[in-house]
Amino acid sequence: MTRRQLTDKEWGYVEPYLPIGEYGPYPKKLREQFEGVIWKFRSGAQWREMPAEFGAWPTVYNRFRQWRDAGVFENLLEGLIAKAAERGEVDLSLVSVDSTTARAHHDAAGMRLD
Repeated sequence: MTRRQLTDKEWGYVEPYLPIGEYGPYPKKLREQFEGVIWKFRSGAQWREMPAEFGAWPTVYNRFRQWRDAGVFENLLEGLIAKAAERGEVDLSLVSVDSTTARAHHDAAGMRLD
């Protein structure tokens, strides 16, 4: 799979949401690590198959886990939606909420009535 890099404009949206701790990551490596996470999920490959251009795969994986646990991806999504709404680019007619309730047989839950 070919690598698709983030444009500078896209990175400008993403970067403010990524925390930088006292001891890392180095800001210059932050972008390549984030792109490594994107590569992993776009390609469907295993972490160990990550090209070296993104850095060591255990480092990128650990960074992903830190971001996931800190809620970075949820905050990023909400922030991008808010920016799109400011520009009038959010179309709520595309939102769909569906709920279905189906009663299951009592044996389906492992309950036996003898």
